[in-house]
Amino acid sequence: MSPRLGMAPLRREQIVRATIRCLARDGYAGLTMKRVAVEAGVSQGILHYYFRDKAAMLAAAARRVTVDLDRRVAAESRRARDARGRLRAVIRACLRTAVDNRDFWTVFIEFWGEAFHERRLAAVNRQAYARARRLIGAGLARGISAGEFRRIDVKEAATVVLAVLDGLSLQVTFDRGLMTLPRAVRAAETVLFRYLENGDPT
Repeated sequence: MSPRLGMAPLRREQIVRATIRCLARDGYAGLTMKRVAVEAGVSQGILHYYFRDKAAMLAAAARRVTVDLDRRVAAESRRARDARGRLRAVIRACLRTAVDNRDFWTVFIEFWGEAFHERRLAAVNRQAYARARRLIGAGLARGISAGEFRRIDVKEAATVVLAVLDGLSLQVTFDRGLMTLPRAVRAAETVLFRYLENGDPT
């Protein structure tokens, strides 16, 4: 059964959002086409029109939460005037997502677990991280050119930035009382700016 003209993007988004809710509630092990169809309010026939299997739905969910994070970063970056300001925006957006939207990391934990066994998901993960390194690296390169950051291998530095943000975000997501958002932001800024400015993260 094919969707009505013009409905396809809306229906697909409806299914992806339902998949995210099911993952947050039941995990990947409990994810079924039937449960997602019920959650989305569509027939299983409609569901199979958009996604051939669970892995395809998981990949779509990971892409969706990544797009949501991109929007948060863009919103935080609007008032940034330099590379330091843009990096601060990335830090705030990532850590705020960990505090406000636990579904983001719930989806990615499930996604990473399956990526070890499913080559399609592993490819999506590699592409997502390569893209993130490029975007962060572009900002770092501007900072180096402007004299805000020391001369450093941009790809390596972007990898370090992602490692700090992923690690801290995961801890804040799963240990809700660990630290407040402002404290987490200060911790990340201290480590990353020391590393980018003089190579000493301590």
